[in-house]
Amino acid sequence: MNLTALRAERIKLTTLRSLWLPPLIAVLLTAGVTTAVGAALGDADHNITDDPGVGIFYGLNFGQAALVSFGILLMGQEFNTRMLDVSLAAVPRRGRLYGAKLALGALVGLGVGAVGTAGAFAGYAATVPAEWHGPGFARAATAGVLYPALLAVLCLGVTAQLGNLTAALGLLTPTVFLLSPLLSGVPGVRNVVQFLPDRAGQYALRYADDPQTGYGHWTGLIVMALWTALAAYGGLRSLQRTGR
Repeated sequence: MNLTALRAERIKLTTLRSLWLPPLIAVLLTAGVTTAVGAALGDADHNITDDPGVGIFYGLNFGQAALVSFGILLMGQEFNTRMLDVSLAAVPRRGRLYGAKLALGALVGLGVGAVGTAGAFAGYAATVPAEWHGPGFARAATAGVLYPALLAVLCLGVTAQLGNLTAALGLLTPTVFLLSPLLSGVPGVRNVVQFLPDRAGQYALRYADDPQTGYGHWTGLIVMALWTALAAYGGLRSLQRTGR
């Protein structure tokens, strides 16, 4: 990766609505849904008060769908619009082009995480009559910033491996938004699902320990980071092997 390639990717981000809109939606959903749910159920729903991490990051369950779309589009549009050849003409070294996309995805994810987390904490504190600080506050806030960046890079890497935007959307969106949360409630299957990247990363957002989870909060974030690194490396290898 070099600054020229990163600058070119930044220009794409700021000029293509399909790229800059999903991160904006992710921030609005992360903070907005948390605030709305807190205002509506803060006095009645103990699920969002007994463990503040559940309530604070309730909106992230919806915002992450937009983040998944962003990570997929950042790489997938190159395949589906046949722009990869043009991009490679401008940046012939595939590793450099791919590195610029990874860096941009991570930076945007960090921005979404920072703004979304700050908004979610502010919305929760303003609407829910419960203590939002405590021993898990620093860890949860840190994880709230890092989780979106890891998720965006993970989706970008998987998309590069698949080499198709539609296939990536069909695989990642239902897995993260529906399948993974549903399977985490199935006895037996839960023991395996807890090691999926989104489940492991979201455990770091919680304040309280879960006796049914076989690792600690920080370990969950590390598990997600390992999945992300594996996806990013796999994407690089696939991009280097492609005949485009």
